[in-house]
Amino acid sequence: MNETDRGAVDAVLAAMDLAPVDSRPDTFAGTSLPQPIGRVFGGQVLAQVVMAAARTLPDERLVHSMHGYFLRPGDPEVPIELRVDRLRDGRSFSVRSVQALQHDEPMMSATVSFQIDQPGLDNHEPMPGLVPSPEDVPTAADVLAHLDHPVARYWSQETAFDVRHVGSSLYISGQPSATGRQMAWMRSRTPLPDDPVLHRALIAFACDQVMLEPSMRRSGLSWSSPGLSVASLDHAMWWHRPARADEWLLYAQSSPSAQGGRGLGKARVFQADGTLVASIAQEGMIRVPMG
Repeated sequence: MNETDRGAVDAVLAAMDLAPVDSRPDTFAGTSLPQPIGRVFGGQVLAQVVMAAARTLPDERLVHSMHGYFLRPGDPEVPIELRVDRLRDGRSFSVRSVQALQHDEPMMSATVSFQIDQPGLDNHEPMPGLVPSPEDVPTAADVLAHLDHPVARYWSQETAFDVRHVGSSLYISGQPSATGRQMAWMRSRTPLPDDPVLHRALIAFACDQVMLEPSMRRSGLSWSSPGLSVASLDHAMWWHRPARADEWLLYAQSSPSAQGGRGLGKARVFQADGTLVASIAQEGMIRVPMG
């Protein structure tokens, strides 16, 4: 652990520490993290939506699913207001609607569902076989260390999560893949507090870094492709079992389809012991100049 890692993680934790807005019930204010792209990172808003919704519920109810739409790009210099509506509180489940706003206009609209821990069916698909351990996979710093560029420094040194692509990353170059499949190990760069809601929120935060990469990979694109324009459109996520964002998680990903300037990414998230802890789907805008 170094001071840069600690600073990056502390900045994310500060963004998750929402402040109540005294003049409005069930309303919270959040700050944004600086980004090299100059707009608010979508994963940050996903995580803040989860944290805001959880603030209106007792601790024994944990988030198990969310469905949301990204509506507008956000300005990282402007505070985000998160307004929560209590749609339902049943014996086992609670549902919240959350609007994330800037300048009184929604950036994201989401519905988030919570459940009390209960016994019931328990089965899941296995983790893909023959996956190298994260210690045997290059880090972003390994891949980008030779580049003196602010975006390269951000991805390799300044992010809160250590992302390790199995095989090859898309930071610099891409090669077409018939299936669009990829796998990546991720965990926070430093240990996190023992808060189960925070860990679930930060798994949502982390996943937004890679969710559209399978669609890009299938078309041979990379993050450095000339004229590439990428933005998340909607996001659906299900948390199946407890997991920690500061322990290695494998994101096993695919892209079933891309069309009309949109790509669909899917991911199954596994603990290192093979336990399935989350499933995710996201559609995003992926545009490149058409020659």
